Amino acid sequence: MSGAGRRALVVFSGGQDSTTCLYWAMDRFGADRVIALTFDYGQRHRIELEAAADVAEHAGVEHVELPIDTFAALGGNALVDERVAIEAPDGEEGELPSTFVPGRNLVFLTFAAAYAYQSGIADLVTGVAQTDYSGYPDCREATLEALRRALSLGMEYDFALHTPLMFLSKRETVELAVSLGALPALALSHTCYEGRRPPCGKCPACVLRARGFAEAGVADPLLAAP
Repeated sequence: MSGAGRRALVVFSGGQDSTTCLYWAMDRFGADRVIALTFDYGQRHRIELEAAADVAEHAGVEHVELPIDTFAALGGNALVDERVAIEAPDGEEGELPSTFVPGRNLVFLTFAAAYAYQSGIADLVTGVAQTDYSGYPDCREATLEALRRALSLGMEYDFALHTPLMFLSKRETVELAVSLGALPALALSHTCYEGRRPPCGKCPACVLRARGFAEAGVADPLLAAP
């Protein structure tokens, strides 16, 4: 379905998934009708914000950065609190990794919807995936649909929430990025939980990204970047 005539707001971290979604939105709506919205939420590694700005500039889309530092004040997870180690679950049912930031996607999309409302934009795009290895509960289709309905009701505005990666594996996400011409932009993206460039290659995010590129038979352009 074409998005001709409409505008879109992409929740944008500068990572692999949101970069792929940015290019999906550009393909659907047109680069001049897309805004990339990045949140400075007190994340430990500021390189994420730099990557978001670099990718948006490369893509030629408008980029907006909004400060929301409450997550840093709350702490308690590895993405905002340096006292918390980056660890995967031990395998116990219902256990989430230390990188889970409670409510993050819910808050991001609420602020994104508020920004979109004021800008006359109804189409929101986010890179969440139910197939994510970590099983974050705020990445599930049911959660996102409930939130879309709440936002639409609460603002009396008919939002459309697009989740292009919802049921894709990392291999399929890489293949989508290739088809959209997003590989050069992925060279500028940032995924590593340790905040390193070149990436550490050992943290859960690096391992997952590497597996997706390997399974797709595509060289990760980030690894060749200076």
